[in-house]
Amino acid sequence: MISKIYTIIKGTGKYIPHLRVKNEDFLNNTFYDTYGKKGEKSNQEITEKFEEITTITERRHVSKDLVTSDIAFFAAEDAIISSKIDKEKLDYIIVAHNFGDVKHDNRKSDLVPSLAARVKHKLKIQNPNCIAYDLPFGCPGWLQATIQADYYIKSGDAKQILVIGADVLSRISDPHDRDSMLYADGAGAVILEGKESDTPIGILAHTTRSDTYQFSEMLYMDTSFNPDSEHKDALFLKMNGRKLYQYALTTVPQAIQACLEKSKTPLSEIKKVLIHQANGKMDDAILKRLYALYDIKELPKDIMPMTISWLGNSSVATVPTLLDLILKDELKPHKINAGDSIVFASVGAGMNINAMVYKM
Repeated sequence: MISKIYTIIKGTGKYIPHLRVKNEDFLNNTFYDTYGKKGEKSNQEITEKFEEITTITERRHVSKDLVTSDIAFFAAEDAIISSKIDKEKLDYIIVAHNFGDVKHDNRKSDLVPSLAARVKHKLKIQNPNCIAYDLPFGCPGWLQATIQADYYIKSGDAKQILVIGADVLSRISDPHDRDSMLYADGAGAVILEGKESDTPIGILAHTTRSDTYQFSEMLYMDTSFNPDSEHKDALFLKMNGRKLYQYALTTVPQAIQACLEKSKTPLSEIKKVLIHQANGKMDDAILKRLYALYDIKELPKDIMPMTISWLGNSSVATVPTLLDLILKDELKPHKINAGDSIVFASVGAGMNINAMVYKM
């Protein structure tokens, strides 16, 4: 068999903020509906129903002194240390995010210079041939950046690439919108490297779809639900949760199936499904739909590790953070062993969906 260049994960890193925000911390919030009217249910009822639907009991928020590029740097540094590479030999730094740097006392997106440029500066990388750029792609951003990196490596354009997913959603969520309880902060990173092999390893296949014609406005930015909000000109992240839920259940399993077929990997060989942690119950339903496509009713035990119950939805950071936790044996009993085939999948604003099959 002729040797080929495959893209492998050389090392991983993460930054999980220290501030734990529990559901009961929202009991004093005043929630409004989309029409600007106060909700009739008590906050106790709202938080209990929220936990039942999403499985989230707490989430992490960054401290006031940190912004997205800071935590992206922390995750990058962790990945560089774990991979034991020379950072000056990186060919690309790609940072997936959605809102730039948003300060706690000035909640406007700051995108110049790019977050990737800021991370490269913080890493003190002097090599001008290390190209740094950002990728805004909704929650699937980190996985899409990984897909781009795979193209660079397989084309011969790059040998080592740093891919980071980082977001601070706590500063763009409306405190008067109950969906604000979903959002969290965090960062995850990987070092990708080209490796020659006689047998398929690393990234075997990937698929992406963008359903912008019908579904582009299921996640959008708008003013506060509170008509008397002190932040009248501020824009907050809004979501059509019910339609998004149905969209994800219909399309994500299909995207994963298409990726498995593209990689010629039977579903029975998949040891782990690492999916974007958007909503615990939704992810469970997606997994059931995936196996239903193969007429399988009984799901393998522990195939889909979850962190959303204690980390919340940190957008582009959820999947790389999940991967790092498992590989560093910090999410027992989950393990990923050499030779295992795993699936990555994500869905988010756009609407965008992607999936990737990877062999360890």
